[in-house]
Amino acid sequence: MENQKLSSDMMSLYDYLGYAAGGELGKEVYNTAVKLHETVKLKEVSNPKYQGKIMMYRREFLDDYFGNKVYEGESK
Repeated sequence: MENQKLSSDMMSLYDYLGYAAGGELGKEVYNTAVKLHETVKLKEVSNPKYQGKIMMYRREFLDDYFGNKVYEGESK
C-alpha cells in the first residue's frame, strides 16, 4: 500500500509544468534532487512525441524547487 501511495505522489517535470522542460532544466532539477537526497524514480515512456526514460519526483520537492505552492487550484 505504501508503494502505491509513493508512486501516485511521483510526477514528471512534464506532468508538473504542463510542457516539456528540456534537457538543461531537467538536468538542473535532477542534480538538485540528488544533492538533497530526494527520491527519484525512472520511468520508461512511449508516445508520439517522446520515447525514452523520464525522471519522476515527489510533488512536494517540485513545489519547493519551483517555489510554486499550489495544490488543486488553491494557493498556500
